[in-house]
Amino acid sequence: MNLSVIIPLLNEEESLQELHNWIVSVMDTHNYSYEVIFIDDGSTDHSWSIIKQLSSENPNIKGIRFLKNFGKSQALHAGFAEAKGDVVITMDADLQDNPEEIPELYRMIMEQHFDLVSGWKKKRYDSVVTKNIPSKLFNWAARKTSGVQLNDFNCGLKAYKNVVVKNVEVSGEMHRYIPVLAKNAGFGKIGEKVVKHQARKYGSTKFGMDRFINGFLDLITIWFLSRFGKRPMHLFGALGSIMFIIGFVAAGIIGVTKLYRLGNHLSANLVTQNPWFYISLTTMIIGTQLFLAGFLGEIILRTKNNEERYKISNTANI
Repeated sequence: MNLSVIIPLLNEEESLQELHNWIVSVMDTHNYSYEVIFIDDGSTDHSWSIIKQLSSENPNIKGIRFLKNFGKSQALHAGFAEAKGDVVITMDADLQDNPEEIPELYRMIMEQHFDLVSGWKKKRYDSVVTKNIPSKLFNWAARKTSGVQLNDFNCGLKAYKNVVVKNVEVSGEMHRYIPVLAKNAGFGKIGEKVVKHQARKYGSTKFGMDRFINGFLDLITIWFLSRFGKRPMHLFGALGSIMFIIGFVAAGIIGVTKLYRLGNHLSANLVTQNPWFYISLTTMIIGTQLFLAGFLGEIILRTKNNEERYKISNTANI
């Protein structure tokens, strides 16, 4: 099978029929073998009824329905598990992603051998204040933090080799960072293509400003997991050791100063009356806790199954 098109959605009943017809037209024009997987993420309108109808009319249409709204990452995870096409395309259901981009995305994966190609909505039809400016700031921070040089991490229109989607774990709200997850899994050839962005035709956006706050929090999480997820001792152990040494040296200086003043018959307050003593003691305690956190993290990693420690893309003569 050439293509799997994965479409997560929430309350998009008005656009589903039109989107389906558009995708089918593109597939038929280029003679692709394909499947379209709609993931209904807990819709409360008639979206699921429409998906069932489309599936009964077209054997290439499949549907997955969640009992409630679990989020886009979980929807994509379910779609990735079902995808059978050589190339997997993800796109939104609100008609803002253009299916006419699919053939070029497919070509870039198959002929230029990209592992992943992300769309870039260079010209947008969203609000400048509530979406465009926050999105530019978010993308800048994501590039600097992850090292993946994409202009639009948030674009839902992406293409993947099938092996990529089978080896990335999309959880929480990490759908924005699938290119980073792919890079961390060893898929380094990541490209970008300028795609058409269309104004929303039906309904209203499901995202508010909170998605950017959550996005930055997720960015911190994925930065930590990327750099220290397999070696927590390198972070916590180093910080803990530095803090303990600083606290120990500070406590030692306080003690030596006390002994010096006593030896020279100078007035000296009790060590416990010196606020710096408690600061140094607290520093040593926090340093010890950080070191233990890193140590426990290493123990947990070493008790996990070996297959979770790395990904194998292929084997030969084994």
